[in-house]
Amino acid sequence: MLNPARPTPEAVLTVVRTMVVRESRLSIDPETVAAQEPLNGGLLRMTSLGLLGMLIRLEEALGVLLPDDLFAGRQVHTVGDLAELIASAAQVPNGSSS
Repeated sequence: MLNPARPTPEAVLTVVRTMVVRESRLSIDPETVAAQEPLNGGLLRMTSLGLLGMLIRLEEALGVLLPDDLFAGRQVHTVGDLAELIASAAQVPNGSSS
């Protein structure tokens, strides 16, 4: 069931940090991951398949429905980029077009 209350950007960043740490199979505190940390760099190792699975888990964790065209025309390189994109998509009511 989708959550009628939209998640805050801070809540989204916290969930994204937790999930990218888990997806990268790291044993570190997610709060230590900077928003500027590259998704595929020295610390984190996100694959495109891993990112796809993580988007599904993000929908469930945040109680939102992300649009199919979420990444259309957008570049996402860092944890903060991803969190910002998810947060902005989560603020649009379901069924609305952007």
